[in-house]
Amino acid sequence: MMAMNWMRQLLRASAVLVAILAVARSIVAQERTLDEIKAEAIKRAETGMYPLIGLDPPDVREAFRSIKTTDNDEWAAGFSAVADRYMAQAKTLEATDPGKASAAYVKAWRLYSFGRWPVPASAGKQRAYGKALEAFLAHAKLMDPPLEVVRMPFEGSEIVGYLRLPKASKVAVPVVIAISGLDSRKEDLSENFGAILPYGIGFIGIDSPGTGQAPIKASETAERMFSRVIDYLEKRPEVDKSKIGVDGQSFGGYWATKLAMVEHGRVRAVVAQSPPAHATFQKDFLLEKTLGNREYLFGLVPALMSIYEGAKTVDDLAVIFPKMSLVTQGLLGKPTAPMLIIAGALDTQVPISDAYLILNSGDVPKEAWINPQGGHLGRQVKVWPDPIIFRQVIIPWLVRKLEAEAAK
Repeated sequence: MMAMNWMRQLLRASAVLVAILAVARSIVAQERTLDEIKAEAIKRAETGMYPLIGLDPPDVREAFRSIKTTDNDEWAAGFSAVADRYMAQAKTLEATDPGKASAAYVKAWRLYSFGRWPVPASAGKQRAYGKALEAFLAHAKLMDPPLEVVRMPFEGSEIVGYLRLPKASKVAVPVVIAISGLDSRKEDLSENFGAILPYGIGFIGIDSPGTGQAPIKASETAERMFSRVIDYLEKRPEVDKSKIGVDGQSFGGYWATKLAMVEHGRVRAVVAQSPPAHATFQKDFLLEKTLGNREYLFGLVPALMSIYEGAKTVDDLAVIFPKMSLVTQGLLGKPTAPMLIIAGALDTQVPISDAYLILNSGDVPKEAWINPQGGHLGRQVKVWPDPIIFRQVIIPWLVRKLEAEAAK
């Protein structure tokens, strides 16, 4: 009998080992080599796809010529060297041609930002991120209407936001809280959201928890950071506090969805683009889909681990993730603000089932834009890139829901 029990245990252990090895083999097969990363990055630069939107392919090729390994500092140095040239040009031009200076600052900012991508996980990448902030803020000084850097006290630290309001408005205006994703930053959002100003709507760009200049790491209660942003906006006389919207992409969509529930009485409209809700946070999805994900350029799991306190391994992430589920937190089914859910049926980073789960919950009708040929955020190469979705889908919906005076 003891021999039979021992045999059963051995067989079970062997089955577990086989499963682990199968997952490991799958991960190795899916991970891109440096040459594959370079080829894919150049292709995305050529087609205007994330995370190389706005980067010129010749600049990307030039940076890659000096990158021979996957070392973080080498990566940062390669892109920073190209960015330095644009930064110097911008500083030279600023006094004589502000328009050209601004464009050069933008090029420098995008290159520095890709130099720290996906997260500033080394000293070199941290320096690249610091230079990205410097270049963007130099560009922001030349904006019209101006961009205001606001600092909101929060739990012994501060929330840094980029506030930009429509020019010369005589009435209080709607404002959208734009929340960054896992690897995007408030600078990306603030550059994009300039397109909403002519409609009489302002915005405030905020880094999501665990990213950029956010004062706290991600956790199941970190949306409290954005509640503080709402508090701040309600005290600004230029802001119509009855018309506060929220927009979040990817992990930013998670926080946007939570705000639609926990702040449903204070937010007028919420856009959530590929929002994780439940399936994304399950261990089987983490092991089978998130590890080595090739829709993501590289390093998805390390980027995810970087936003949580104490997450050093995949096992740590597997313990933390289930706590983030909106089902586990008992939020699905609660009253919600009006929402627009954007997703791609072919998304491998956030399963489409999470979008449908949110759509089927709450107490008010929701709207959806689901691209049957779309991947993450509904993107489709050369058909529905990020800027087109933003201008043709997101802005019109926000204008309609926030009832901006300029739009009328």
